[in-house]
Amino acid sequence: MTPGRESAFTRDEEDLAWRLDWNLLRSFMVIMDVGSITEAARRLDLKQPTVSNALRRLEETLGRRLIDRGPRSFEPTAHGQALYEQVTQMFGSIERLTAILEEEMDDVSGTVSIAMATHVTTPLVDETLTEFQRRYPNTTISITVNSSRNIVDLIRAKRCGLGVCLVKDQDPALDYHHLFREYFGFFCGPPHRLFGRSDLTVEDLSGERSVSFDTDRLEDVLRPVAMLREGAAFASPPAGVSNNLEEVRRMCIAGLGVAALPVHVMERDVRDGLLWRLPPYDGAPEVDIFAVTNPETHLNRAEQEFVKMLVERLDSTPLKERVYGAAGPAPKSSARA
Repeated sequence: MTPGRESAFTRDEEDLAWRLDWNLLRSFMVIMDVGSITEAARRLDLKQPTVSNALRRLEETLGRRLIDRGPRSFEPTAHGQALYEQVTQMFGSIERLTAILEEEMDDVSGTVSIAMATHVTTPLVDETLTEFQRRYPNTTISITVNSSRNIVDLIRAKRCGLGVCLVKDQDPALDYHHLFREYFGFFCGPPHRLFGRSDLTVEDLSGERSVSFDTDRLEDVLRPVAMLREGAAFASPPAGVSNNLEEVRRMCIAGLGVAALPVHVMERDVRDGLLWRLPPYDGAPEVDIFAVTNPETHLNRAEQEFVKMLVERLDSTPLKERVYGAAGPAPKSSARA
């Protein structure tokens, strides 16, 4: 590139930085987040034509088509996807300003932002919360619940300080701390015809309706569970799907179908007669849960201390004490058997 062209290119870049309307970028980010202009308008509390116009103006400003949209299609272009990845990181950093500005320099205060998957149940997190609040009473814990897939995106985009979730493939740009390992098993509720029976094999589940997580697919984070479900040969389509553990549990207890759920999380429901464990009892799929952070994210002092405290607890707890719901014997027959 010649010196003249290089300087002109630099001037164009600087000019764009000053001309670009950040409100257009925010609208574009929300459109991409929800995958719909109509839903984006609802989220932004704007009229749909306003959001459509914002997307059009952004495309005109950048001179690039960002989203291919039609009556039945809505797909980001390569330029649109690249812009979205940059915009989420930009707004993630801006969202973190609150965490930075609320700090008191002479005290550990502020909000600890945690994004948590729905089925994370471990004393490691609970005990850290208790100790942290006792040690730093001027802090606030903010926990949002999301899918594991979205949590990693939030951490990557610097929109959250700490994520606790399942992980399929580790991003080398992020830090992962192995929190615990859990085992999944099949369960059914009292209305189900298999409830209370201890004389069952996996073959007895063939053709049964099921309820599942929306990440319970061979290409997603619950791949081990999806493989177990494939082997059980459940009827298609599933009777229910959700990304929330409580809703999968609700549908299972209501008798809609068989659900694969974390064994240790369901122990109380089994004791209370709300759920019944089904085969297989050995060789149940194992799933690892991680605490995820982004080294490029500016954590406030409260978040720094919380992450440090959690990691120290993990380092001092052997892995064998962080494995929950391992294989056990078949359940005994109930009064309904």
